[in-house]
Order: sequence, then C-alpha cells, then structure tokens
Amino acid sequence: MPRTTDGDGTPVPQRLLAAATRLFAEQGYDRTSVQEIVEAAGVTKGALYHYFGSKDDLLHEVYARVLRVQQERLDAFADADEPIEKRVRDAAADVVVTTIENLDDGMIFFRSMHHLSPEKNKQVRAERRRYHERFRALIEEGQEAGVFSRATPADLVVDYHFGSVHHLSTWYRPDGPMSPQEVADHLADLLLRALRP
Repeated sequence: MPRTTDGDGTPVPQRLLAAATRLFAEQGYDRTSVQEIVEAAGVTKGALYHYFGSKDDLLHEVYARVLRVQQERLDAFADADEPIEKRVRDAAADVVVTTIENLDDGMIFFRSMHHLSPEKNKQVRAERRRYHERFRALIEEGQEAGVFSRATPADLVVDYHFGSVHHLSTWYRPDGPMSPQEVADHLADLLLRALRP
C-alpha cells in the first residue's frame, strides 16, 4: 500500500494533482508524461496508479475538484433561507470568484478536454449539466414568483452568465485593476439587471 502522505504531511493525491496541474499548464497535457508527473510529485508510478487509473483520470480530477466545490457552494446558496434575488446574486458572484481562484485548472481543462476518453467526457458533461440545472432552477423560481422577468427563457439567462464565466481565462489578470470580488459583483449585477421586470 503506497504511503498516503509525504514528509510535510501533504496527501499523495494532492501532490500528484498539484504536479500534474503545473506541468499541464506549462507544457500541455499531451506533452506531459506520467514519468514527469511522478518525478515532480516525488512518488512512484505505482502510487499514481493507486490513486488515479491514468493520466486521463488526473485531467478529469483537475476540473472535477473545482466543479465539486462550486456545486457544494451553489447548493448552499440555493438552499439558504434568503430572498430569491439574494440567492441568485450570491450564486452568480460566487461562481465568478471560484473560477478566478482556479483559472489555471479551468484553462488546462478546456484546452485539453478533447483528450479525455468518451466515458470521462460524458461524465464531465453530466456534472456540469447538474450545476447548470440547479442554477437554472433558481432563475425559474424567481420567474415563477414574479421577481424576475419571463421575457428571456431561463436557459438563455444561464448561458449568458456562464458564457461570461468561461471567458474569464482569456482576459482576467490577477495583477489587473479589478479584484476577483469586484469582477464577480459587476457580472452578478449585470445578470440581475437583465432579470428584473
């Protein structure tokens, strides 16, 4: 059984993911070998295959871990005992902040997802769909309550917001004029203005 942590207490799966993320970002997924990943993480190939069945699994996990955090946070906002407008705004801003905090992961994934096996690709699409459906359900709840306009279908509203979110990696710079929270506030406010009757 491989050791689960190293000398500094970092769990092996996290070390493998950190090394893979850095190498995928620097060299590209297809130009990074399993050998380079295990050397950078300071573990054996056996340890990698114990936690991740393949390089494919590592790429999937780079994205899936971000999506899991975003899903948990969206579920918490959606279930909160708050007015619908506040829940939508909080969720809309949060996905911007968490995307900016994980820009490398998102960029690597979207650049390399065509390398995933068809089965893994399908799994990722299902995970993303679950997130989008939960977000859409919030918009629909506001439309049914008469708080949001029905002029634009909820699906289009969701696509509009997530189009902006997916575009962040092409322009956002950590050393730029706006903090992640400022960008998030602007985009969430834009969304709410589009939804108001």
